[in-house]
Amino acid sequence: MPRVSDEHLERRRQQILDAARICFVRKGFHQTSMQDVFTESGLSAGAVYRYFKGKDELVIALASTAAGDIRAQMIAVIQNDPLPTPAELIARMTDWIDAQSGPEGRIRLAPQAWSLALIDDAAAVPVRRTMEGIREMWHQYAERMRSAGWLPADADLDAVTAALFGLLPGYVLQHLLLGDLVRDQYLRGVETLFPYGDPDPDRSWRKPESAATAADPA
Repeated sequence: MPRVSDEHLERRRQQILDAARICFVRKGFHQTSMQDVFTESGLSAGAVYRYFKGKDELVIALASTAAGDIRAQMIAVIQNDPLPTPAELIARMTDWIDAQSGPEGRIRLAPQAWSLALIDDAAAVPVRRTMEGIREMWHQYAERMRSAGWLPADADLDAVTAALFGLLPGYVLQHLLLGDLVRDQYLRGVETLFPYGDPDPDRSWRKPESAATAADPA
């Protein structure tokens, strides 16, 4: 028999994750059954269990993927020159978060993964690992803030990192749970609290990138 390629295995794994994401977003983690995942994916129980032993592994994999994407987005922004202000950085990140928080968006799974990590030791390990990775990105940003003269030379970077870390989860929770959060208002608040640098005077960075692209005939 021909050997199954790694590419095929990865496509099948992603097919299962996509189905699980849709199920979890629609019904919630606890209300979703593995049978729901089998049905949504169009695969047999045996095919799904070949990749994942149960729902915990599925939500952990989904949360890790989303967290990895967030880290990649942050790295791209943090390494920009000139250094983006905190409000500019948050503008870029919330633009991405908004795009991922639709009816079947991955960001909607984040609070479910966080709550699962509080009661499940196995789930807590990868969730904490990804959170620590994101916190490390904020620490790198704080280091660049100090180098840019935005922070005192003797600033406690761990303390600054801990404070900055809360900005994105705070946005996610208000955006998803309260539903009345205006992105531009949030960015104005960040800009008021962290008035560093010399941002673009027309504040064009507040406009979601997708909207800016759509408005540009080029």
